[in-house]
Amino acid sequence: MLDALKVLDLWIRQLLTWFCAILLAMMVVFTVYTVFMRYVFENPPPWGDQMAVFSCIWLVFIALALTTREKEHIALDMLYTYLPLKWSFTVQQAWNLIICALGFVLLVYGYDTAINNFGKYWELNYLPKKYPMMILPTTGALIMVGSFVAFLEDWAKYRKGEFVAKEPLDEAVGGA
Repeated sequence: MLDALKVLDLWIRQLLTWFCAILLAMMVVFTVYTVFMRYVFENPPPWGDQMAVFSCIWLVFIALALTTREKEHIALDMLYTYLPLKWSFTVQQAWNLIICALGFVLLVYGYDTAINNFGKYWELNYLPKKYPMMILPTTGALIMVGSFVAFLEDWAKYRKGEFVAKEPLDEAVGGA
């Protein structure tokens, strides 16, 4: 059962990574197309800039969820290396739970904001603004799940005696 969950977790992370790559490509394509149409034909599409912005925003939010799961977010990494292992583990687990709670806030209030936004994008054939804004609760849910899975993963490693604090940056990069 645990192996199936690990496979599912890996599959979801790979899916999100590919989705980020597609969003990055879309952002570049929309920007290049809009600039080309603006300066060569002097007739830019009204939707080009908006789609590039949506691609960028969604890319950043999905990447945030990925970095949360990978534990590569900005955290107290330097502090972890100088604390005893038990305290390092405690601080890291508290950080994971705080991030999980922030994901919950983003889920609840992001959903409320998206649903109660009644505006429309005229340049996108009057697309309701609530649809692009659904990235907020989506990211909140992904952050909640990712940080909770990281919490459980660290807890299991700690119980087995395999938990290690992050190494200092200069050692990780091969420096002094």
